[in-house]
Amino acid sequence: MRTLYSLAIGFYAFGVRCAAPFNEKAALMRKGWRRWTQQFPKEKLNGAKTAWFHASSLGEFEQARPVIEKFRREHSEYKIVLTFFSPSGYEVRKDYDGADIVCYLPPDTRRNARLLMQMMHPDIALFVKYDFWFNYLDALRRRGTPTYLFSSIFRPSQYFFKWYGGWFTKQLQCYRHVFVQNDESIKLLRSVCVNRCSLAGDTRFDRVADIARQAKRFDAIERFIGDLPVLMAGSSWEPDEEHILAFTKQYDKPLKVILAPHVISDAHLRQIEKSFSPDNCVRYSAIADPGADATLMQRQVLVIDNIGMLSSLYRYATVAYIGGGFGKGIHNTLEAAVFGTPVCFGPNYGKFQEARELIACGGARSYTTADELCSILRLWFDDSDARLTASAASSAYMQSHTGATQTIMDKIEIK
Repeated sequence: MRTLYSLAIGFYAFGVRCAAPFNEKAALMRKGWRRWTQQFPKEKLNGAKTAWFHASSLGEFEQARPVIEKFRREHSEYKIVLTFFSPSGYEVRKDYDGADIVCYLPPDTRRNARLLMQMMHPDIALFVKYDFWFNYLDALRRRGTPTYLFSSIFRPSQYFFKWYGGWFTKQLQCYRHVFVQNDESIKLLRSVCVNRCSLAGDTRFDRVADIARQAKRFDAIERFIGDLPVLMAGSSWEPDEEHILAFTKQYDKPLKVILAPHVISDAHLRQIEKSFSPDNCVRYSAIADPGADATLMQRQVLVIDNIGMLSSLYRYATVAYIGGGFGKGIHNTLEAAVFGTPVCFGPNYGKFQEARELIACGGARSYTTADELCSILRLWFDDSDARLTASAASSAYMQSHTGATQTIMDKIEIK
């Protein structure tokens, strides 16, 4: 089986090389694989103890970050190596100053695993969520390196729990401990005799709590809002924007709308302005200057035309709308809920546990038609008791789910 696995890895790597001339992501990945030894200056380690953190992509890095930063604060004698599998993580976080070395993880071959161990000499390894690389895990096991998996979720559909999954469960046996997000995952792991596991939760809750504590204020936005209620729409796509437009046409009370679209190309921004009326919209870049025309502040819709503000913008929301629910799936609900904000989104949320739980506790609502969205928003904007009840549920949910980072740090064995 290991031979078949190695062949599959080889075919995958070959496919990436073939796709590189035609696909930007493949090209970046190939470039990273070719240069990973140059990205790994061993002199930075200088014989120190080494902690290896691996995240597949940017989303997993956000889960790893609170653990990395707490580890660094409490164990400053360690050097930290951070690896990424996907360009979406490496290209955004290659300059992350919380790690001493940041590089791509090369394909999971025996040769690469041996080489990485020789260069890194990890004293502890922590993988995030669901990256299972047999050769790397086996090399860590052979070295006796304590290896952990955290913020993971397991589902019955995964190959570990199929009739042919026996060999794959060997990957899980390489972990000294697996920290999971829910009880179902524990039951599944124990069903295949992986007993070194426990419920810790999702470290993303700790991450968004940190972000909320550090949230920025924006004078221009506060002048734009005044004392009016705010519908804050984050990572919106066209269907989301169409439904929000329908609500603004129906709702006849004073209201401000802040749109932070997922795509901020000029063409898309112009489309938003045309839909909502150019006289009713203003871009953030037009009001950011303290000397901006005061009449622009009277418009109803503010369109955010840059990246990096969204997580702080939710502090201004009376109600938050999370985009993506009419596409592949909703974006980050926790960044809004952490401010105790009622949250709504489209129907494609099923694979996000936190969205399901927010709905169950009353902090969020989902909808499928524009009329349903209008009913939800009208209720929350017009009925303060309903809004405060949803807000309290959202706050309580977030507070009850923080602490995963400390649970993990208390359990891992650090020499």
